[in-house]
Amino acid sequence: MANVETTSDAGIILDRRQLILGASAVGLASTFGAAPAMAQSAPKKGGTLRMGMEGGSPSDSLDPLTYADSIPITMSLMLWNNLVEVADNGDATGELFESWEVKPGAAEWVFNVRKGITFTSGKTLDADDVIYSINMHRGETKSPAKALLADIKEVKKLSATQVQITMNKGNVDLPFNLSDYHIIVVPNGFKDFSKPDGTGAFTLDEFQPGVRATFKRKPGNYWKPNRGNFDRVELIYIGDANQRTTALQTGTVDIINRVSPKTAALLAKNPAVKVSRTPGMGNRFCFVAHTDKSPFNNRDVMLALKFGIDRQKIVDNVYSGYASIGNDNCVGPKMKFYDPKQPMNRFDIDKAKFHMKKSGHTGAIELQVSEGAFSGATDAGQIFQESLSKAGINLDLKRVSGDGYWDNVWLKQPFCAVYWGNRPTIDNQLTSTFYGGKGNPWNDSHFENADFSKTLEAARVEIDQKKRQEMYSRCQELVSQNAGMVNYAVQDYLDAHSTKLQGLTPSGRYDMGDDRIPEKGWFA
Repeated sequence: MANVETTSDAGIILDRRQLILGASAVGLASTFGAAPAMAQSAPKKGGTLRMGMEGGSPSDSLDPLTYADSIPITMSLMLWNNLVEVADNGDATGELFESWEVKPGAAEWVFNVRKGITFTSGKTLDADDVIYSINMHRGETKSPAKALLADIKEVKKLSATQVQITMNKGNVDLPFNLSDYHIIVVPNGFKDFSKPDGTGAFTLDEFQPGVRATFKRKPGNYWKPNRGNFDRVELIYIGDANQRTTALQTGTVDIINRVSPKTAALLAKNPAVKVSRTPGMGNRFCFVAHTDKSPFNNRDVMLALKFGIDRQKIVDNVYSGYASIGNDNCVGPKMKFYDPKQPMNRFDIDKAKFHMKKSGHTGAIELQVSEGAFSGATDAGQIFQESLSKAGINLDLKRVSGDGYWDNVWLKQPFCAVYWGNRPTIDNQLTSTFYGGKGNPWNDSHFENADFSKTLEAARVEIDQKKRQEMYSRCQELVSQNAGMVNYAVQDYLDAHSTKLQGLTPSGRYDMGDDRIPEKGWFA
């Protein structure tokens, strides 16, 4: 697999990898470990990593059922581990599940629990802990991972170090679903997430939601070789992109996420800073509507909105070209089974006029936006408002507070700004966002379509890659044309860090080294 990085004249590290996402249906096995993509110094212990991050709020919690943004995910992965890790090349690799095997049909799986791992409390990890942790996201739960595990029929203990998972319907991507960041492993019966008891490299020192959090490295050697190197980690909430950049340039922090596209090239000219860019793998920026509420239950209203947004202008002006045009299904252009031939909902004033007139709707449409949702949401909303006005459509742009946005606006207001992170597979992306109707707590457009569900389920067990592509192409089209999602852009990941920080490689899933830079990094 090609895995080569080069540095551009502007000083931006460009990721040239071709991610191969997917898994064999028979005899699948994995062991932990992924080598860095760049030649770097050998990992060293010591020092305090200071992180300045966007992606959190004063309502943040360490309860995995509540994780919705980068800061709680990053904190979680310092304290706990997942069952499966997504490697830098996009493959599913073993974490607390060391390896696995699957029978033809992808409905019967056996997972081997890693031996000799202990929680902070001293308890040894075993199958009971794994089963309890998986079941937190099954049945009567508000977990966002519920839809990913909905087809699991039974999770059974075979021994202290072996777990059998039987599916109602096979899914060759089950290991990727088990890598979901909500599915951390806790001791059997554990409930008090304010007092973390995990297998991660760090322990919690202090947590002030919306302000900061600090962590200390556990004594002894972390179970992952060459990881868990920092003595301390300080994570500071910095929601403003300019303030994050200033904090990095002045040495207040060592690394920041979500670099402003407007300043990325200039920042990269700083000899003490590196900017890491991963094209087509970043957040999916959207305006999402509840399609079971008027006027968004009128398909022509939604089509008018989809054709009435000037996506290219947003990409050029809000993201300075560090993004790709989205097509209303959250499937990014670098994802395996992405269909470049699918019908595109491009800006078309005449089509927007036609569908709005056909809908019969004449009133203003309210869209709620906030920089608390993501940087650039307000500017994108203004361009949306301007482009719709050219089609005679009145968009009432309502700016709301960023405080508590994810608790008070998203999933509650009928039309608002939202972003979705990159997922490791197309099945994971579509399942998390659109599958399961109202039974899926994070189906934020309330999308439900029998053809989509049937086709997605069939694709999960299809071995023939050509047929699988056809099925996933159909799914993309159904969502794009029918869901209440206006996914106008897929941003490039843009991180920046001090040159003394080592170990940051572009991830096959999220930014900041899959939100694992505290675990993966070290100082030169």
